[in-house]
Amino acid sequence: MGHSVKAEPSGRSGEKGGRLLLVVEDDAALSRTLVRSFERRGYRVISADSFEAMQDLLLQQTPDFAVVDLKLNGEASGLACVKTLHANSPKTLIVVLTGFASIATAVEAVKLGACHYLAKPSNTDDIERAFGMTEGNTDVELAARQASIKTLEWERIHEMLVATDFNISETARRLGMHRRTLARKLEKRRV
Repeated sequence: MGHSVKAEPSGRSGEKGGRLLLVVEDDAALSRTLVRSFERRGYRVISADSFEAMQDLLLQQTPDFAVVDLKLNGEASGLACVKTLHANSPKTLIVVLTGFASIATAVEAVKLGACHYLAKPSNTDDIERAFGMTEGNTDVELAARQASIKTLEWERIHEMLVATDFNISETARRLGMHRRTLARKLEKRRV
């Protein structure tokens, strides 16, 4: 399986050219949008569309910031990227983007080294704001948004999908629902 890497010839972060940001996203259109948007804001941007491509880039450069998609094509997930990025440079601020938001994956991403976790769609302002939020905020209103039953159900379904490696039949069995019912729910969420 091929992978693409967009890199600049300059060396490590801290050299001329400003803050270095790594985008790890397998959706080419979204990746291009993020790259252009952050370049307009003064970042030097490198991008990878897979875990392997990211590893190749890390041999050459150490980013100050990273935006990582949680669900990448291939065997490695965005969580593997977060773990590797954090091990490579604990100072790199990592924001995880996902269309499959769940409490379990958010907690895991933060445990592995992400500074923030955002549900898609998120824009450049959201991501940049997340880079600035490396400390927790005790002023957050606890009842600001109550989770609906549908949200809680979706989080449980997603948690089980992750636990079964996205095996629909096994997930349905563990949740005690018919496979077709689960498939309909997933179709509504466009998984």
